[in-house]
Amino acid sequence: MTIHFVREMDALHRSILSMCSAVEELIHDSVDGFRAGREGLSAELAARDEEIDALDNRISEDCLKILALYHPVANDLRRVAVVMRIGAELERVADLAVNIAERSAGIISCGSFPLPERLAQMSREALSMLHDSIDSYVEQNAELARDVCLRDEQVDALNSELIQEVVSVVKQEPKLIEAGLHLFSVIRHVERVADHATNIAEDVVYMVEGAVIRHQQISG
Repeated sequence: MTIHFVREMDALHRSILSMCSAVEELIHDSVDGFRAGREGLSAELAARDEEIDALDNRISEDCLKILALYHPVANDLRRVAVVMRIGAELERVADLAVNIAERSAGIISCGSFPLPERLAQMSREALSMLHDSIDSYVEQNAELARDVCLRDEQVDALNSELIQEVVSVVKQEPKLIEAGLHLFSVIRHVERVADHATNIAEDVVYMVEGAVIRHQQISG
């Protein structure tokens, strides 16, 4: 490939890394703000989300330009395709960060709700999965990516346990139902972060190995 193609690919790589960093910071701020009961966070995160949306659009346009101008094949083609997919997954994680902040504001407006202790564990695991899925892309590490996919089952199990716990609290204290619904949504949003991390990891395996593992059972 020409030097121009190499430069375009390098620029694309830098752009997706910038998006990775921005999204990871956004979701961490959202979860931390939720735990701390921080008010006024959703408006701040929504503004940052718009910047991430713009970056996602630019990355998509750059990918399409590379495909149109250089017609990459094999590894290069997979890399461009995966960058587009990762951008889309990260954009959805950014949306989830804003949604968590909005639901947090809803809980605050309703008064207090006893937060399940294992929600912190679930949040840490989901954010760790996202971090490791991004690292697997940077390092082109298919083994790390497969490990991320395996960990999704743990988050799914925590999600089910936490939802049952919230239902139990609401049954005992019906006045907490509105706050409980907000918390239910937060739990589901955190679980979705893990799902998007898994999707990114699956795309990394495809990029590195050319193997499609999405919708397949992965054994440890």
